[in-house]
Amino acid sequence: MGTKKLDKLFNPKVIAIIGATARKGTVGHSLMKNVIGSEFDGIVYPINPKRTNVLGVKAYANIHEVPDKVDLAIIATPAKTVPAIVEACGYSGVSGILLISAGFSEIGKEGKMLTKQISATLRKYGMRLIGPNCLGFIKPSIHLNASFANKMALPGKIALISQSGALCTAILDWSVDQNVGFSHFVSIGSMIDVSFHDLIDYFGADPFTTSIVIYMESLTDARSFMSAARAFARNKPIIVLKAGKSSEGAQAAMSHTGSLAGNDFVFDAAFKRAGIIRVNTIDELFHIALSLSMQEKPAGNKLAIITNAGGPGVIATDTLIAKGGKIAKLSDETIDGLNKHLSPNWSKSNPVDILGDAGPEQYEKAVELCAKDKNVDAILVILTPQSMTDPTRVAEKVASVAKKYRKTLLASWMGAEDIESGQEILERNKIPVYQIPEDAVKCFMYMYDYSRNLEILHETPSQIPHEFKPKKAKSKKLIDEVLADNRTVMTEFEAKQLMKYYDIPVIKNGLAKTEEEALTLANKIGYPLVMKIASPDILHKTDVGGVILNILNIEEARKAYTKIMKSSIAKVPDADISGVFVEQMLKRKYELIIGCKKDPIFGPTIVFGMGGVAVEVFKDTTVGLPPLNMALALRIIEDTKIYKLIKGYRGMPGADITSIQFLLYKFAYLIMDFPQIAEIDINPFGVDERGGVVLDAKVILDDSIQFTEKYPNKHLVISPYPSEYITEFTMKNGEKAILRPIKPEDELMEKEMFSNFSERTQRYRFFQLIKDISHEQLIRYTQIDYDREIAIIAEVTENGKQMMAGVVRLIADQYNETAEFAIVIADPWQNQGLGNKFTDYICKIAKARGIQKIYANILANNHIMLHMFRERGFNMIKVEDSFYAELIINEPK
Repeated sequence: MGTKKLDKLFNPKVIAIIGATARKGTVGHSLMKNVIGSEFDGIVYPINPKRTNVLGVKAYANIHEVPDKVDLAIIATPAKTVPAIVEACGYSGVSGILLISAGFSEIGKEGKMLTKQISATLRKYGMRLIGPNCLGFIKPSIHLNASFANKMALPGKIALISQSGALCTAILDWSVDQNVGFSHFVSIGSMIDVSFHDLIDYFGADPFTTSIVIYMESLTDARSFMSAARAFARNKPIIVLKAGKSSEGAQAAMSHTGSLAGNDFVFDAAFKRAGIIRVNTIDELFHIALSLSMQEKPAGNKLAIITNAGGPGVIATDTLIAKGGKIAKLSDETIDGLNKHLSPNWSKSNPVDILGDAGPEQYEKAVELCAKDKNVDAILVILTPQSMTDPTRVAEKVASVAKKYRKTLLASWMGAEDIESGQEILERNKIPVYQIPEDAVKCFMYMYDYSRNLEILHETPSQIPHEFKPKKAKSKKLIDEVLADNRTVMTEFEAKQLMKYYDIPVIKNGLAKTEEEALTLANKIGYPLVMKIASPDILHKTDVGGVILNILNIEEARKAYTKIMKSSIAKVPDADISGVFVEQMLKRKYELIIGCKKDPIFGPTIVFGMGGVAVEVFKDTTVGLPPLNMALALRIIEDTKIYKLIKGYRGMPGADITSIQFLLYKFAYLIMDFPQIAEIDINPFGVDERGGVVLDAKVILDDSIQFTEKYPNKHLVISPYPSEYITEFTMKNGEKAILRPIKPEDELMEKEMFSNFSERTQRYRFFQLIKDISHEQLIRYTQIDYDREIAIIAEVTENGKQMMAGVVRLIADQYNETAEFAIVIADPWQNQGLGNKFTDYICKIAKARGIQKIYANILANNHIMLHMFRERGFNMIKVEDSFYAELIINEPK
């Protein structure tokens, strides 16, 4: 339903313009002029009760009088009139609305009330709406300019989505000058209905769109955005210019869109996780989109720079290093080849300065030799027009070499008129050209970052080191007790108990309420010790004399207890003091911080990096989003500077990186399981070659959160592993199978299952024979978005080895309305009742998820599946040598 409505909205046959007028200088006039003046091959009805015609086209008083069913209604009337107009559109059967008018959520309470009314009407009639407070949209391929912009966009394969209408006009002007074309050009406005995720889904499935570029100020439905982006970023680049990096900029964006502003570091983390490219300027937004449409993604960050002038080569090198790239070290074979074909005075290293008198042949050889070099991931060719340079012939030679090698190639033809012809030749041959080399280098690094982000989406995570079973019930009891005590801050003792319940290593400790208890604990734990005041009202213990270190014997322990209690009571007389926290005093070589903070948009986030007292000084931290697997945890660790130290540096022993990965994996589960957690601060977490341990921990709770078992994960923006679907099934032969959702770590198990399919099983599942299943296909099957797809596997144990006996899968559309059913049982476990169990179980899951209809395609000779479907009431339709089957699971709302 949702996709069909957007189809009609973007491909209308009949348009009504409500608020159309002949009065020049008005939005209604510009809209009418643009729609009828852009060669749009459809019917246009102006709606204006005060006029009989607008610009020579017959006008109607209201939408009810229009003789045809309207696909798209464009509204440009005052905000207070809009709710009634939207109601009239719904009643008249309008499919979609483009709401140009401003004066809604961005103006405060009154505007929000209007928004609420409009949203209710949209739900009532099942309409889709773009806007409000927007410029409109342009679809060049059907000659439709449904905007009040003063230009028509050129046709192309880039889809633009922008929250700023004014920026759209600037981009449009720039794009015409730069010859950049669009498949769709959409000003999305305040997004009271159609949002980023709807358009990513729509453009992601559009065969005429190769990349999606977004100007974003704020985000409302982060979970849907992440789900849509992760679904398409693998195959179609999504490039985002996110405004509001500074706190002042974020505040301006908030007031512009009426939406919350999140932490900019969290946006970075979210974009990385989804495979999105983030850029900083409008130029970069389109440079990277065009470059990715023209060139292969680089395999790494090692660049070869070929130039006929030293200065630009140096500038390119500086930019590359500053952006985290590397100058490729050319092989001896490449150097020898360059020595043979270049002037004796060439630079003898990378950058390859072939000197100002270099001709087309020298450029050709330099590019060819670098393209062959395995140490080179990409090549940047720089040309400055000198008296002996022929930019056009050089471009022809470079283009001819580029056709022979699959290596990323970028060019910078510096100058103006002299190099225009060369630029055109390069662009015709799909080589992106930049005015200055810095832009080319930045673009290369964005392309590399995109490759690196996709790597994590394509990586098979390693298995966790050992089984992890957190004490969830005890953790919940502890959290409930703290909240029942009208507290939101845990004592250090409570915080460390919570860590222990999740198998996060904590130093030996205990809470003493009396001096005698303190001494008993001291002797039990062993010396040296540290003692700290235990009070939720005293967060900075050192400031009140509440911490004593390096206690070496029982007498010192006795004195320390008395001193801490007296000092704390004197400094904070009203504090609720639980006692004195006694713990082992340990020193580790490195101090890390592991934390969690709730972002207003993306929910709980994970912070990792260099810890200790200097955490604010060095600011060596990175941010990640839960859930994590071992591969994602490693990426978080690798993105910090301290990683070089903890993995072992200059002969010093390194820490156990795998155990830190596992620690982050467990920590992610803790914050996923309890939305009541507002903040956690483990600082420091001491680590070296002997292992790691929590030295200090703070936990702050959110007493406004009402945890429900029905929706335990609604605080997360990425759906976690749905463990509620794990169950057991006994097959006809008595063998037990664990039915559970698939996970990324199952790739090898699924590969083994596929490799043992008979030809008959392959044909029934894939309608053809498959010789070998690729890593990319297995990733597609195992690394799924549980919000959109569910795959249940049957795991059996044969001779102590876990094996996959079969899998059933539901792939839902983005609106969770229909889902495709697919099933396969491995040959050794066929005819054991597993197919029936799988089908019934997945139908039960579909019903619980609110899916309306499931469908499948089955070969006509797959009699077992046909019988199973008929038994369950599927509607069967014969289509050539197969059947299409569908079953209504939930009636449409």
